[in-house]
Amino acid sequence: MTKSESCLWKFVLKCGKMRGYKFKRQRPVLKYIADFLCPELSLIIELDGYTHEFEEVAEHDRVRQKELEDAGFTIIRFCDADVLNAIDGVAYRIEEKIIEIESGKLNV
Repeated sequence: MTKSESCLWKFVLKCGKMRGYKFKRQRPVLKYIADFLCPELSLIIELDGYTHEFEEVAEHDRVRQKELEDAGFTIIRFCDADVLNAIDGVAYRIEEKIIEIESGKLNV
């Protein structure tokens, strides 16, 4: 794991710290590896380093994200710097996304 992945795991996602949901690290999903996956919510969290700024990598990310979303997953992305410099804000955004997903599940 990268430094940002380790920090997000240790301080935000590990052991059900995020609203009691269990996240798994580096899990296969379709033909990809998700940085973090919560199967119960069909939520994938991706952390992007500087290489994701290159157009070919960004295009691969777009294709990958569309395939995962078409399969029913919700993807939320953060850059490594956000995790390392503002982890509380990242945790807040993840919690907001979880609440949004929970709200949608209640209406189904």
